[in-house]
Amino acid sequence: MSIWQAIILAIIEGLTEFLPVSSTGHMVIASSLMGISAFEFTKMFTVTIQFGAILSVVVLYWKRFINSVDFYQKLLVAVIPALAIGFVLKDYVDAMLERVEVVAISLLLGGVILIFVDKWFKEKENPVTTPSYKNALIIGLFQCIAMIPGVSRSASSIIGGLTQNMTRKAAAEFSFFMAVPTMLAAATYSVLKDLLHLEISDVVKLDFPKIEKALSSITPQEWQVLAIGNVVAFLVAMAAIRFFVGFLTKYGFKLFGYYRIVVGLVILLLLGLGIEIKIV
Repeated sequence: MSIWQAIILAIIEGLTEFLPVSSTGHMVIASSLMGISAFEFTKMFTVTIQFGAILSVVVLYWKRFINSVDFYQKLLVAVIPALAIGFVLKDYVDAMLERVEVVAISLLLGGVILIFVDKWFKEKENPVTTPSYKNALIIGLFQCIAMIPGVSRSASSIIGGLTQNMTRKAAAEFSFFMAVPTMLAAATYSVLKDLLHLEISDVVKLDFPKIEKALSSITPQEWQVLAIGNVVAFLVAMAAIRFFVGFLTKYGFKLFGYYRIVVGLVILLLLGLGIEIKIV
């Protein structure tokens, strides 16, 4: 992977991770068109740069993360369903990840839903701005729908927030906060288990020889590409979050719905043309 390819993927990650458009779908298209989807390092790169995107939320909303213990307790309640269900259904989820048509169909159906979301969940008087523990749990259950590739973690969790009478802004921001522990856990597990071939126990026990051997498998050039990717993803994600909150508050979801439909159709078109597409 060249530095320019890394920058392109990092920009896509930063732009799409927190928008309700499915970052997976965009990574599928971009990596396939650049001819790098089959490379093992591409998978490592797309997982690793999520750390940069996660950091953008912490930096933008740092006051929330030092606000109170109650904040973390609600986040814990919200992410437990995804962690539990993800652990139990990991093999089934991994099997779905191999099917690009699932991504395309999820994008299409999700797009149709987003077109009508604003009509279904009109903001009412006395909306919820700070979720209760019950609200957090229900939103967490909605987030589990995103285990289907192409659904979008952001879209499912924001819609979950809307079902709890939250404002668009509050639902979007809570979705960002949920992303930190959810993505951190998923990305860390994937890097250790699937990419470095380490067990979590190896890290906990500080098995330095095994850790050093795993890390040495990454070349200096690859470390450079990973560093650049994380910086780019961090900066772009910060800008995307600021844009999304303002846009969503003013205009709603409809445009994102139409956009998802277009992306889904593009993937189906690429499949129809016989272009090799692989989920990274």
